[in-house]
Amino acid sequence: MSKNIEGQQMPEVGQAPRVARSASSQPLIGADQVQAHEGASSASGGVKVREKRRGGAPRARRMSLSLTRIDAWSAAKVAFMLSIAGGIIQIVAVALLWGMLNVVGVFDQVTQIVSSTGLDAGGFDLTNVFSLGTVLSAVTIFSIVEVVLITVLVVIFTLLYNVVSTLVGGIHVTLGDD
Repeated sequence: MSKNIEGQQMPEVGQAPRVARSASSQPLIGADQVQAHEGASSASGGVKVREKRRGGAPRARRMSLSLTRIDAWSAAKVAFMLSIAGGIIQIVAVALLWGMLNVVGVFDQVTQIVSSTGLDAGGFDLTNVFSLGTVLSAVTIFSIVEVVLITVLVVIFTLLYNVVSTLVGGIHVTLGDD
């Protein structure tokens, strides 16, 4: 084999190019990509790659695995990032909902209804009570509390899972490639 500029081995003239294969000796690239690759090397006399296994269609592999331990720090990082994303989504959703309710005029209508019933005690205005700044501040504080609470709960559940999995052996999963 000859080497190219980067030091990688290149197939000699007349040799078939290497094709990466999985553990089940199936090509990691599709048949059309293999043919395209072979078409480029066919001038050098490349060898054709079989598309099917000897017994007909390829068969699926199955693996039985057990989830016996979860790293608490890893679970905490993932839970923290997902809860941050959830908090941001929550803040944006509340801001959009508040804007929609304001455009439709719900706050003004509620203020008129309260004024018409005689419960108006000194110029009640729902828009001042539920201003955008007040609502977003409350939702942001609530989201921060949620982030901390979710992260702590995930770490606690992870540690509990690790204790229980030592007793019962964890969760058994069977994986297969189709």
